[in-house]
Amino acid sequence: MPRLRPTLLSLRDLLLSFGPFILLTAGLLGLAYWWLDPNPPKRVVLATGPDQSAYDTFGRRYAQALAAYGITVELLPSEGSADNIALLRSGRADLGFVQGGSGHIRPDDEEQLRTLGNLFVEPLWLFYHEASARRLNRLDRLTSLSALRGWRVNVGTDGSGVPQLFTQLLDANHLGPDNLKLSRLAQTPATVAFLAQKLDALVFASAPESPLVQMLLQTPGVRLLNVQQAQAYARRFGFLAPVVLPQGVVDLAANRPAQDLHLVASTTSLLARSDTHPAILQLFAQTAQHLHSPPGWFNRLREYPHLDLAEVPVAAEAERALRNGRPLMQRYLPFWLANLVERMWLALGLIIALALPLSRVLPPLYTFRIRSRVFRWYAELRDIETRAEAEAAAIDGLLRDLDTLEARAEKIPLPLAYTDELYALRHHIELVRQRLRRLEGGG
Repeated sequence: MPRLRPTLLSLRDLLLSFGPFILLTAGLLGLAYWWLDPNPPKRVVLATGPDQSAYDTFGRRYAQALAAYGITVELLPSEGSADNIALLRSGRADLGFVQGGSGHIRPDDEEQLRTLGNLFVEPLWLFYHEASARRLNRLDRLTSLSALRGWRVNVGTDGSGVPQLFTQLLDANHLGPDNLKLSRLAQTPATVAFLAQKLDALVFASAPESPLVQMLLQTPGVRLLNVQQAQAYARRFGFLAPVVLPQGVVDLAANRPAQDLHLVASTTSLLARSDTHPAILQLFAQTAQHLHSPPGWFNRLREYPHLDLAEVPVAAEAERALRNGRPLMQRYLPFWLANLVERMWLALGLIIALALPLSRVLPPLYTFRIRSRVFRWYAELRDIETRAEAEAAAIDGLLRDLDTLEARAEKIPLPLAYTDELYALRHHIELVRQRLRRLEGGG
């Protein structure tokens, strides 16, 4: 135990000397962690769309991908783009799929919303019954939107954004609401009514991955409108692009469709609130690259996602993900650790830059702290020596004071590395004692 005591003293002195420095560094790290908030939330809300829509399908894929990182993606069904923008504005959703050119983006959304890029094209599908074409137009097929006069057409709910888009196309064909029997049922009940032939045509916007699109493309007696004026629509409406559904792409063996079909399409983007955690935006941007870069019916390999013609500002995380791909550290470290280092490295650099000069001051401060335990007794020793010169008759009392000083000095706690200071003090005490005795003896 006596041998252990000097070691414990050294540890205590080190803690007392370096403790404030350690506490300061820890406090700065805590402040940086609080300010940067590097760890993302464990739950995020993604506004999708109607059941069995492309938005719903992709939402499930995003949820599955982010679950691997411990992030729960809560899917919030909606009627479509317009609803999703409203959910983002209200804060009920953190991210949402939005159809480009839907006309629901406002100027003030630039402050509140960010885009993670254009993900896929969303053609405007107009499915109709052959029987309706023969009954109403005495033709087997529709040739243009202007031929819809008098038809029972469902254009979807207001929340989907399709009614507004389709109204613009009807206006361009000099057709008004009075010229058609328009209904605004949701996708599922509208599809049921359409298959029961209670509707002549069904209009909605969706990616080809939608199960509803896949089903209708292979339903006997149902045809898809070939928009032969697709180029003209794209020139009239800047948010639309002409796309082609290639012959045989649905079913090569059955050669379905039997010919190239021309369609018009808008581009779907993934929008997020500007206050969404940067790590969440990074994960969604990386997932978007994985999900939307393969070739599809309307795009080539790695054509999507992209950042062209963004309607709101681009999130910095999306731009970095599309330009640089997956960060280097995430390739070798778990996401939470790589994200922590990526977001804290600048703060760590500043803290280290501040701590290095301070760390150079600490060793001298530690030495001064230890040696000061000995040095402060020299003042009392010097006082005894001074009094001896002025009070020659009180030498006995001064010798007793000196003995008391030596007894107290022997109990000074010092680390082993500094015991030479203690022995020097004791030596100097002895020198003063000898001097006092000479004075006492009259020599």
